[in-house]
Amino acid sequence: MSAPKTWDTAYEAKIILILSLAFGLVGLDRFILPVLFPSMAPELGLTLQDLGNLVGILAIAWGVAAFAMGYLSDRLGRRKVLVPAVILFSLLSALSGVATGLLSLLIIRAIMGAAEGPVASTGVAVAVEASHPKRRGMNNGIFQCMISLFGLALGPLIATQLLQYMSWHYVFMIVGLPGLVLAIFMWFIIREPATVGTVGGHAAPRPSFGDLFKHRNVALAMLTLMCAMTGIFVLAAMMPVYLQGFLKLDTLQMGYVTSAIGFGGFIGQFSVPAISDFIGRKMATLMSFVVAAIFLYIFIGTGAESLGTLFGLLFVAALFNFGALAILAGPIAAEAAPLGMVASVAGLVIGAGEVFGGGIAPVIGGYLADNYGLQYTLYFALGGQLLGIVIALLLKETAPRRVGGASLHSQVAAGH
Repeated sequence: MSAPKTWDTAYEAKIILILSLAFGLVGLDRFILPVLFPSMAPELGLTLQDLGNLVGILAIAWGVAAFAMGYLSDRLGRRKVLVPAVILFSLLSALSGVATGLLSLLIIRAIMGAAEGPVASTGVAVAVEASHPKRRGMNNGIFQCMISLFGLALGPLIATQLLQYMSWHYVFMIVGLPGLVLAIFMWFIIREPATVGTVGGHAAPRPSFGDLFKHRNVALAMLTLMCAMTGIFVLAAMMPVYLQGFLKLDTLQMGYVTSAIGFGGFIGQFSVPAISDFIGRKMATLMSFVVAAIFLYIFIGTGAESLGTLFGLLFVAALFNFGALAILAGPIAAEAAPLGMVASVAGLVIGAGEVFGGGIAPVIGGYLADNYGLQYTLYFALGGQLLGIVIALLLKETAPRRVGGASLHSQVAAGH
């Protein structure tokens, strides 16, 4: 993965654009559910625990598929995994609009998560393979930040506006359609790297599962990403009902404040990985957890008297929380991967974060909300940030500018 003297910057730009759109649609389809939940719940008889379960089952399926399909894409190729995944999650998002109860929603969202996971892990690999090493953090940030922009910034605004004119059933159907068109473009644009399936024209050796952990950052990134995703997904799942149920905001006010998670996450997922190209992955990750914890703590103590203050505090907390996620799931995972196994390691790291932070944590959050009060879900999210600070201290630096421009493979050899 060392950079040649000439680099195909045109292909690099096209890949980052199309991956950004794909991941943006993943975010829109995934995170529209919590915003629509207050409208859905009375009709379908759903509880806050059901919301946590719906968010959790998608994340668990996402996490398992991120690793399994990422590993498969290292063997079969990127397009054969990415294109069917985009088509499937788009159809299932639309199908959510015809769900008749909790069971049908759980089935739909579980299969949808299994289709979205490969877009994350294989997408990281495609972005890394197309990116010049010195732009690896920035490009991964651009690609990953679209899940926040589409899903958590624009999503609440789009959904709450559409709900003024149509039922939640039709909102699901509308947001599921663009992915079908995008899948066609992906098939014709994405190139397969030489390392997928072969090395030097011969069949690539199959590393064992243990070989994926040769660099210590793999295990550390898995643990740290669990902490980051605990904060992100508890907030994303519970913030709409917290704002309406605890702070007593109306629907439009809730949409405005909740969108701070998306706008902050969008800027954080772009800017923090780009900054990490210069100050290093470890320092950027540690800084992100510290700042996110401080601003989330202040947000918890803020009432409904100032929507602007609520928006600003949540914006900064989300910016740095999502910034940590983007570094861990993108450049840190990629730079710790054995040769030709970027999607596998990215899937392993993302999968661990999703299964706990995105899957189990919202279920715990739903339990806390139903049994103790909505406000305690935010303290649970804060705990994830504090634990992330401790684990981030153990990471090994891998940014090319900080380690002398080393290739991915040589960094793995040095990262025990």
